[in-house]
Amino acid sequence: MTFGHRLVGTFFDPGRTFRGIAERPLWVDTLIVVLVLVSLYTYLIFPHEQKDGLRIMEDNASRLKEKWGEPGLASARERIEGQSRSLAAFLVTPLTFLTGLLFSALIVLGLGRMITAQGNYLKVFSSLVHANLVDKLLGNGVRFFLVSDRGSVLQTSTGLPVFFPRMDVLSNAYAFLSQMDLFQVWTFCLFGVGLAAAFKISWRKGLAISFIFWAFKSLFAAGLIILRNRMFQ
Repeated sequence: MTFGHRLVGTFFDPGRTFRGIAERPLWVDTLIVVLVLVSLYTYLIFPHEQKDGLRIMEDNASRLKEKWGEPGLASARERIEGQSRSLAAFLVTPLTFLTGLLFSALIVLGLGRMITAQGNYLKVFSSLVHANLVDKLLGNGVRFFLVSDRGSVLQTSTGLPVFFPRMDVLSNAYAFLSQMDLFQVWTFCLFGVGLAAAFKISWRKGLAISFIFWAFKSLFAAGLIILRNRMFQ
């Protein structure tokens, strides 16, 4: 299948598309597109993310001054203001994301090996990369629209926090609820379909493996967010 067929099929005919990917794992072109989308999104939202960091420092200036001292607070402001947009968008973020994909596929392969000897790393990796088209193309498109409208990345969510508009964005509850994201759920549903094809198992088992991994991933991501937020509390 060509990239165009796989792109359209991921959204509109995932069963057939992921069976084809399992038979012939093609991933290079899709990975390039996903990484470009990640870089583009990071570049576009960078000014809003930077303003969020400075705004949090302004709102918590007195507390942070007691915690870090005047020189420490000034140094933290300088670090945020001096961040390189290009470095973040075209090196740090895509490399971090790629590393996450590589390790995620390895972990999922290990989970799959608990129930079957079928499939291999490239099939799992290819399925994961294609499933991410949903989140990085459609999901990031929606998020960018919302971020541009609100002028804030922190206050933008496509997950459960939309039902709690008054919730503190630095709270532990927000960190956990933000993991329940519409496009992430869609992505891991597709990944489950891909795993069923890659491992030659039922789609129920494929979805189970996918969402078990997603649960651990979400807990880890929420934990990192909570640790980051504690810097400002």
